[in-house]
Amino acid sequence: MEPRSHHLSLSLLLLFLLPPECLGAEGRLAHKLFRDLFANYTSALRPVADTDQTLNVTLEVTLSQIIDMDERNQVLTLYLWIRQEWTDAYLRWDPDAYGGLDAIRIPSSLVWRPDIVLYNKADAQPPASASTNVVVRHDGAVRWDAPAITRSSCRVDVSAFPFDAQRCGLTFGSWTHGGHQLDVRPRGAAASLADFVENVEWRVLGMPARRRVLTYGCCSEPYPDVTFTLLLRRRAAAYVCNLLLPCVLISLLAPLAFHLPADSGEKVSLGVTVLLALTVFQLLLAESMPPAESVPLIGKYYMATMTMVTFSTALTILIMNLHYCGPSARPVPAWARALLLGHLARGLCVRERGEPCGQHKPSESSPSPQPPEGAAGPQAGPCHEPQCLCRQEALLHHVSTIANTFRSHRAAQRRHEDWKRLARVMDRFFLGIFFFMALVMSLLVLVQAL
Repeated sequence: MEPRSHHLSLSLLLLFLLPPECLGAEGRLAHKLFRDLFANYTSALRPVADTDQTLNVTLEVTLSQIIDMDERNQVLTLYLWIRQEWTDAYLRWDPDAYGGLDAIRIPSSLVWRPDIVLYNKADAQPPASASTNVVVRHDGAVRWDAPAITRSSCRVDVSAFPFDAQRCGLTFGSWTHGGHQLDVRPRGAAASLADFVENVEWRVLGMPARRRVLTYGCCSEPYPDVTFTLLLRRRAAAYVCNLLLPCVLISLLAPLAFHLPADSGEKVSLGVTVLLALTVFQLLLAESMPPAESVPLIGKYYMATMTMVTFSTALTILIMNLHYCGPSARPVPAWARALLLGHLARGLCVRERGEPCGQHKPSESSPSPQPPEGAAGPQAGPCHEPQCLCRQEALLHHVSTIANTFRSHRAAQRRHEDWKRLARVMDRFFLGIFFFMALVMSLLVLVQAL
């Protein structure tokens, strides 16, 4: 004999063998009522007078606490109070015959109970019935209140993480009785949240109930069930402070690499440092997120920011190559001189030292080397000897060579300064572009938190 059957038999034996003299007036009446009700009662069959009659069961759920939301395994653990009410045709009596006794409380194992289970349970353990009492009224109405810790499967969608909302359904129904034998209906339009303990991570928006009648492939008769859909929204404050705001600040720091002077030698180092910091935050995010096909919103923001920082670092390297063009470099092309050093430089207020903002000093064209005056031919002098003329021509030749070298050096320096000025214009231009991009991306993500 099983332990539960042994306990049931022992309870009945004690109640039947207990002398009535040991009980009070109310106790004797309850004892007599119990003996009369369970003299020929069995809990193995449906308590209906007609076997073709459908037994109606009313289901009411009260949400007490969200114990855990395992997003990686997609399992929701809840603490519920489940109330089931039905009418037992064999548990009726006249209250006047028993001293006005209209209700008794007895162990639930003594009466028939509906085999209503959680369909989408995610627990390997078999369902265990709570050892609580049932309240039986004189008209046969039975009410069974039992607490339960449920582990149900829930499809978690993290595409909007950490500003996501989840819908987790809990489907209750009879496991063996079809709709013609047992009909289950919800009490009210939603589960009760009156005794709910607030969760630190999730905010409960509601828990509406919906009744369905489905036909499965195994059986021809319909099976009714009741689905309570738990509507959750994540509290994103902790994720914004720990994951989102650091990334926003780092992304706003990345464009400042264009504002650093090229001679500082830290332009590329700043970009690489920012990229490494974003990589660390990306790894922390990946550890806390479940594997899914859809990339979370914050993950998309991290990827976009890392891509922007990578491009900004690559552009910084190219701009530094322009800055360090040596004297042997070719002159700035005419289109770049007109467009970048002309219009764009005036619009960005990139000016040379001593030049006011908004005005552009046109570049001086490199004059072609001209021989100094008097170098076209020998000048008349006091000396008319051939030896004196040769010395004068040699001296003029050396002076012309020195002047041409000085002009070439000035032209090379002017070309070098043009390239450096072009690099400053490009730095200022990309500073505005990338700062605007980082600001827009950060605002688009932060708006989701409002």
